[in-house]
Amino acid sequence: MTKATKLLTALPPPQRERLMALAREVSFPEDTRIFEAGTTADRFWVVRSGAVSLDQRVNELQRVTVATLGAGDLLGWSWLFPPHEWDFGAEAFSQVRAYEFDAAAVLRLCEEDPALGLTLVRCVAEILAHRLEATRVRLMGRQVTRTRGIP
Repeated sequence: MTKATKLLTALPPPQRERLMALAREVSFPEDTRIFEAGTTADRFWVVRSGAVSLDQRVNELQRVTVATLGAGDLLGWSWLFPPHEWDFGAEAFSQVRAYEFDAAAVLRLCEEDPALGLTLVRCVAEILAHRLEATRVRLMGRQVTRTRGIP
């Protein structure tokens, strides 16, 4: 598996500077719900420090962690795709510091600078592909374990 793409380091410096002009620094205390699946996705974050758990609700009482994100990771991609609703929930696993980006402002920037827009979409697509591969590997590992009779 290839190394995970980090959005800010993947962008060429001039494009990164234009994007960062839209960033605002935020923090989330440990155990803070950052967003819930099904709610409006109108922003995204790049984690500076700490850890964020992405989760999926299984039933009214139970959530399953599907990924843990750390420094440099992109948190949120649903802002980029209709219907612009979060597919997962997210919670600060520890104290989190992040750069927050308003999706509408970033989309306007992408329209003004199509080269930046294309680079940004390609970076997000690469991040999604990496996370999908990581999920596949985890699921295959569970399947192999189950077929060997190990719970």
